[in-house]
Amino acid sequence: MALVVASVASSLVTVAGTRPGPRKRSSLVTTRVDNRIILRDDIVAPMRRARVSIFRASFRDRDGRVVDDDPSAASPNDAAHRITAALLSASVLMTSAPGDALAIAFPNATETLFPTEASPTLMNIPDGTPTKLDAEETDNVRLFRDATPSVAFITNKQLVQSRYSLDATETPVGAGTGFVWDDKGHVVTNFHVVKGANELSVTFQGDQKTYGAKLLGYDEDKDVAVLSVEKPELRPIPLGCSSTLLVGQKVFAIGNPFGLDHTLTTGIVSGLGRELPSGNTGRPILGVIQTDAAINPGNSGGPLLDSRGRLIGVNTAIYSPSGASAGVGFALPVDNVKGIVEQIIQFGRVTRPVLGLVLAPDGALRQLIGENGRDAGVLVLGVPEGGPAARAGIVGTVRDTLRGDITLGDVIVRFNDEDVKNSSDLYRALDMARVGQEVTLTVRRGNAKVEVSVTLGEKVTKFDA
Repeated sequence: MALVVASVASSLVTVAGTRPGPRKRSSLVTTRVDNRIILRDDIVAPMRRARVSIFRASFRDRDGRVVDDDPSAASPNDAAHRITAALLSASVLMTSAPGDALAIAFPNATETLFPTEASPTLMNIPDGTPTKLDAEETDNVRLFRDATPSVAFITNKQLVQSRYSLDATETPVGAGTGFVWDDKGHVVTNFHVVKGANELSVTFQGDQKTYGAKLLGYDEDKDVAVLSVEKPELRPIPLGCSSTLLVGQKVFAIGNPFGLDHTLTTGIVSGLGRELPSGNTGRPILGVIQTDAAINPGNSGGPLLDSRGRLIGVNTAIYSPSGASAGVGFALPVDNVKGIVEQIIQFGRVTRPVLGLVLAPDGALRQLIGENGRDAGVLVLGVPEGGPAARAGIVGTVRDTLRGDITLGDVIVRFNDEDVKNSSDLYRALDMARVGQEVTLTVRRGNAKVEVSVTLGEKVTKFDA
């Protein structure tokens, strides 16, 4: 409503502005005069003449008479600038709190008083009257009611040993959120929510019962885990599509922030295609959705929904200097999550192409060779025997145990046609490849550049129960 007031005020300057001559008083002010709204006679008269029926039941004059039509009404066009002022006053009246008095001042006018109790917008509403929802509120309530039975409160229990008695007890050490993937008992969450758990329990909103859960599998690189829960009548969340999302699109997050189960927050898609490092392995997660819907500790693993209640992402992380929501939250895109979950359900594991290398930290080259090492590629620290890189002849870094001298290994500067400036570039290129594919690595070996063909191997992430 504040925007309406600003818009009407702008129109007032255009239509009714008194450009020639000085203006005595022509601004909105706030005051309190016996709980009355102060308007001017030169506003009241045009309201009568212009037959503005919306005001007839809302305003009374100084003697308590309703302001209604005047048979001797002049042309509405003659009173256009006064009607604009009246609309401004009505907008302000609807946004004012009970008991406030507002004044609208215009040049060379006398005051007329109207009691605020006459406004049907805020006054004369009995206590306890149910709130009537508008269309948007109704949709939000329906979405929450439909989705919450599919959202789970997950508790991570671990064995904690007492420093005094040395007894180990099973203690809840963390909590998060998950959601029903299908009607076969599969619940999806973040891997960091269930990491290190000796026992997992899941509580659903519908029956408020707690069920034991089994970790079926996980992908620590992409922070996804799948649980198996034996519960009848599970209701999965319908899947949406993250590839068609647009910045500005409305989204909804449901989770358990700070242990407050089944909390709804709303916002928009703030950004697309973000890159987020995995909190488990450091490998980059691509295509992440950014949102300003409030995401807090405990929301991890919960669903991010579109306005139709379809799953478009898995709430995973926040950017915050305080650790609480700062309006910058991140969700894994459902298009990526779908493939991971299907692999875990079908095979109990996730496969991903690997080179079979141990990489040095990104800052290592700069420390070893100075400023020239910035964005110069990725240094190969080690090459495990029997891996794809070892079979292709990639050379690792060697240290002379007697003299302490370091001989640098190969520095990867290109992966097929993609330049490699740091480890994120290399992992990004690997994510686009497949197991068994032959790729060409361009490496800097000493002062020369060498091309090496490598057949990618398979990284298996498997959970053995």
